[in-house]
Amino acid sequence: MKATGIVRRIDDLGRVVIPKEIRRTMRIREGDPLEIFTDREGEVILKKYSPIGELSDFAKEYAESIQQATGHITCISDKDNIIAVIGITKKEYMGKKVSKELEEIIQNKKTINLENEKTIKIVEDQEGETTFTAQVASPIVSQGDAIGAVILLSKENQIKMGDVEIKLAETAANFLGKQMEQ
Repeated sequence: MKATGIVRRIDDLGRVVIPKEIRRTMRIREGDPLEIFTDREGEVILKKYSPIGELSDFAKEYAESIQQATGHITCISDKDNIIAVIGITKKEYMGKKVSKELEEIIQNKKTINLENEKTIKIVEDQEGETTFTAQVASPIVSQGDAIGAVILLSKENQIKMGDVEIKLAETAANFLGKQMEQ
């Protein structure tokens, strides 16, 4: 844990304000759910709650199935981080923060299909020059809230993603969204 030097008092209703700088850095917005943990030393830890994170093992298996069927790199993310990666080195992507561009796609709740120069970074601090020639990203929506995305990627020049990949990503995203509603 890292000390920030910021001290806040609890008000008469038991509330404490999380400073704007921390909310901005951690991408915590109004209405975002937070999990509360305590430890033996008396520390209280707030962590952004990821509903799709509860399905991480299931999401990994689903991503494996998609990758085996299509041969495309498959990633599944929540609103903030990549939670499943198949078909590429995991250390480059697993657990990393999603890029601002991907976060915007998730928030817009619209499936995208990008090729060549129009492709986007998938994670914030992407190491090296990992470029993709084709990308499909479909937001995962549960009870009207965008909670993540299913992303199909290719590095091969001759590969173009079309209606089949779009429908596959949308189907996976819809299925994961429905799993969250149960």
